[in-house]
Amino acid sequence: MKKIENRAVVCFLLALLLAAGMALFLFRYFTRGGSWASSAFNRHLYNSSGQLSTGTVLDRDGDILSSVEDGKRTYYENETVRKATLHAVGDLQGNIGTGALNAFANKLTGWNFLNGAFGADLGGELTLTLDARYNYEAYQALNGKAGAVAVYNYKTGDVLCMVSSPAYDPLHVPEGIETEDRYKGAYLNRFLSSVFTPGSVYKTVTLAAALENIPDVETRTWVCSGSLPLGEETIVCSGVHGEQELAAAFANSCNVAFAQMATELGASALRRYTEQAGLTDSYSLNGIPTARGSFDWDLTEGRLGWAGVGQDRALVNPCALMVYMGAIANGGRSAEPYLILKTKNGLGIPSLPHWPRRTEERISPATAERVAALMAENLDRTYGRDRFPNMDLCAKSGTAEVGQGQPPHAWFAGFLRNEDAPYAFVVLVENGGGGNRVAGTVAGRVLDVMVNGY
Repeated sequence: MKKIENRAVVCFLLALLLAAGMALFLFRYFTRGGSWASSAFNRHLYNSSGQLSTGTVLDRDGDILSSVEDGKRTYYENETVRKATLHAVGDLQGNIGTGALNAFANKLTGWNFLNGAFGADLGGELTLTLDARYNYEAYQALNGKAGAVAVYNYKTGDVLCMVSSPAYDPLHVPEGIETEDRYKGAYLNRFLSSVFTPGSVYKTVTLAAALENIPDVETRTWVCSGSLPLGEETIVCSGVHGEQELAAAFANSCNVAFAQMATELGASALRRYTEQAGLTDSYSLNGIPTARGSFDWDLTEGRLGWAGVGQDRALVNPCALMVYMGAIANGGRSAEPYLILKTKNGLGIPSLPHWPRRTEERISPATAERVAALMAENLDRTYGRDRFPNMDLCAKSGTAEVGQGQPPHAWFAGFLRNEDAPYAFVVLVENGGGGNRVAGTVAGRVLDVMVNGY
């Protein structure tokens, strides 16, 4: 009898293990089944060249950016559009990690819980939040220079424009893609996956910290004679600005004034405001992580001055900066960005609507309002409002020094307060020169099309 009881216990334990294993399998099936189906080993979904032979990628207007015809993947007919959307759509070889053909392959197979993956004839549809026309304009505006351009709706999170350059035609990969300098970093999505010295666009963070921690900051004046000895460093400015109050110092992008603010604030305060701004965070765009910014806060007095103007060892991801711009525009919190507008599986069943998710508070509402007002003043004092017609624009330029013998990076970041165009944007032109002149011109061209049409 005891032997029978022991065997019963063993059988019961084995049954429990079987049930637990089945539960684990079902859990992983429901959560990861799409990824299993989209594995490159699934030969009825990939052709002999290893290319995904199922699914259609569209932009938000329904223009087909990539589809499959006769088992062969095709792209949009216009070559410039193919280049402009390369880092959003992906390439045939799978080198573009952020492209939909790679990152969202599980959405393109048409896979569902009941029927699995259908194959090339019944693949899924994936509609991106992007508008191919805006990408086209941004790519043209960069004019072959390395960099990134992005615009998103800070109320809904829709990324409307996302361009990284250099790019290439995925249907005609250049022979020198691996060796020629003009294609250096072509596989990399600079907007999502890179970090860069921010230069003066970082002064929006120093400004927020100063407004909240230096009691007389808006009534004080700073004298700029072109440079400032600070500890072991000499802070060099872009000009001689003389005596100036806060708004003028911000519009002049005065390194001397902002370096003094940084040293008065101290490294701990700057670190706190940088982290609150989200510039060291990683965002997830439908599962694609962004690169994290980095800052060295073990600073001497002179290095602290340089850090306060976005130099020293500061590195910022363009997407994180864009979201911070959206937070300033939206009273402290903005929508988190995303790239998939909707999907349909092989049965034509659409996905559920996207519900916007908001960031943590990146800046206090009162401070956001004041920073926005000062960014708006930059248009009248420095940038020229006529360059941005019909736009209630708030912006900050940046000219980031990146080493002797190299032209600086050009930045232009900000947002629109137009009721029907709540857009935050960032433009980076690597080694492009002046932020206002170069990156500001790129931003103006793209925003003009988005606000005023063609």
